[in-house]
Amino acid sequence: MKWYADPSPRLVLQVVADLVAVAWTWLWITVATTAGDAVRTLRAPGDGLAGAGHDLTGTFTDAADKARGVPLVGGRLAEALERGRSAGGTLTDAGDAVTHAVETTALWLTVALIAVPLLFLLITWLPLRLRYARRAGLVRRLRDQGRHDLLALHALNTLSLHDLATFPGDPVEGWRRQDPEIIAALAARRLRSAGIRP
Repeated sequence: MKWYADPSPRLVLQVVADLVAVAWTWLWITVATTAGDAVRTLRAPGDGLAGAGHDLTGTFTDAADKARGVPLVGGRLAEALERGRSAGGTLTDAGDAVTHAVETTALWLTVALIAVPLLFLLITWLPLRLRYARRAGLVRRLRDQGRHDLLALHALNTLSLHDLATFPGDPVEGWRRQDPEIIAALAARRLRSAGIRP
């Protein structure tokens, strides 16, 4: 496989496309992490609620423990204060639920904002790069093996009607006769179209 063309305008386009792909990835990772951090700031009310519930539970627990020491009514007073402790536990659970929901939302938002653009990149840019690398590698191998006749045949099959009309001489007849000049010109055209020096 050959990932990049030889020095040519095609190489410049490939490098620019790859840099755009890297910038696209970096941009969406930055956007995703920023959005996730912004959503995480919404967890402050949940943290406050959980903290208040924890403090309330501690206060009612201390009060119930002290109330048990009061003669005659200490047991009943402690029972009433125990209900306050369970209310504090309910507040703590509610705060934890809010915090968990915010964290889950932030995580999935971050994942989605990274995955969707990267999937778009993998569907559009990556297949083009892989196809080029395979074709250019094959064309280079044919060049190195001296198979200019196959390169010329491929060039002949991909020439437009305009190129056929303006080609010096008759490229079809020249290929049939194995004219070295026509085959060399067609092979060079195929190599240049793949971004490889003849």
